[in-house]
Amino acid sequence: MKHYLVFILLTSLCMGGFAQNSKKAIFVIVDGISADVIEKLNTPALDAIAREGGYARAHVGGEKGGYSETPTISAVGYNSLLTGTWVNKHNVWDNDIAAPNYNYWTIFRFLEEQYPGKKTAVFSSWEDNRTKLVGENLSATGNIKLDYHFDGLELDTINYPHDKSRDFMHRIDEAVVNNAVEHIKKEAPDLSWVYLEYTDDMGHMYGDSEQFYKAVAMMDDQMGRLWQAIQYRKQNFKEDWVIYITTDHGRDAQSGKHHGGQSDRERSTWIVTNAKGLNNYFKTGNPGVVDIMPSIANFLNISIPRERLMEIDGMPLTGKLYATTADISLLNNKLRITWKALEKKGNAKIWLSTTNHFKEGGKDEYILQATVPLAKQEAIIDVSKLPSSFYKVVIETPGNMLNRWVAERK
Repeated sequence: MKHYLVFILLTSLCMGGFAQNSKKAIFVIVDGISADVIEKLNTPALDAIAREGGYARAHVGGEKGGYSETPTISAVGYNSLLTGTWVNKHNVWDNDIAAPNYNYWTIFRFLEEQYPGKKTAVFSSWEDNRTKLVGENLSATGNIKLDYHFDGLELDTINYPHDKSRDFMHRIDEAVVNNAVEHIKKEAPDLSWVYLEYTDDMGHMYGDSEQFYKAVAMMDDQMGRLWQAIQYRKQNFKEDWVIYITTDHGRDAQSGKHHGGQSDRERSTWIVTNAKGLNNYFKTGNPGVVDIMPSIANFLNISIPRERLMEIDGMPLTGKLYATTADISLLNNKLRITWKALEKKGNAKIWLSTTNHFKEGGKDEYILQATVPLAKQEAIIDVSKLPSSFYKVVIETPGNMLNRWVAERK
């Protein structure tokens, strides 16, 4: 009996996370800071985090001129991060957030579906992030319920009167960060989102200016406080934390006051993380905001169902990738599918569907068309017997999937 009790105790300790550090993830969106601004200013807190992981130039905006071209607008970028998809899928086209397509799940829903006991939190300077994008308590999101939130202060005009200088927005960001720091130190949610707005306000008001740069310095100080809270948890509770910090869009090249278009600077963003095992795609591949969601999912050991994985546009920024940079063209009833092979061994399976029922919550039937060596980096598929004006193609490699759409030219 004594040995049996020892066995039970050891088993419960392992299952409780004492034998293996529990994993916690936090992602931060600081609004409207193009990569060139981050790179030229002094950002000691971001630098300290990047020294443990890395810094990368990144992009938003989908494929410029292609079917996934995505407005470089705030809520649009937030939802691309949350869902790992571009606007042609998640359907948030502007800050009105009129009709999100909740069939493309957020990272919060993936976590809640697989691990209903894990804790989630949102700390935000804009309430719509929780109520409309995450879609808390909506039937369309499976009535997802966050364990904690701190937001809505922008609606409190008594304590935060809306002055023309928008100093109130900085005070709201400060309250959001302070609350996040306190809650993380005490409760350590398994998945947290922090959103701060003030930098974008200063960009809109002053463009490339000392006022904007001062706001970026304030943001860096805020990231330092968040980082200290994470260090406190790591040191005192032996937890394994990852943080991803990014922005939702850049700024126009002429004045720095505007965004929304597809200029290089408006599409230009960045990612700072302490993540271990960052791959070459992160380091040299110009990753997208859509890549953060699958990276967090991997870290938190979230198993994304196959039919949903085939819809995600992003790729993990850690671990081994087998292929990137898929492209597809349709000419004379032939699909030419290409990719960039990162590994020479193994095969690529080419799956094809002529429907997009997933968009409405249904299922698409994918038919295996070919299996070719990864190193070939190309497959030609005759679709004369599958006539359609629309094709969805998934390239399945041993380690990751790539997806593309193509429509017949009129």
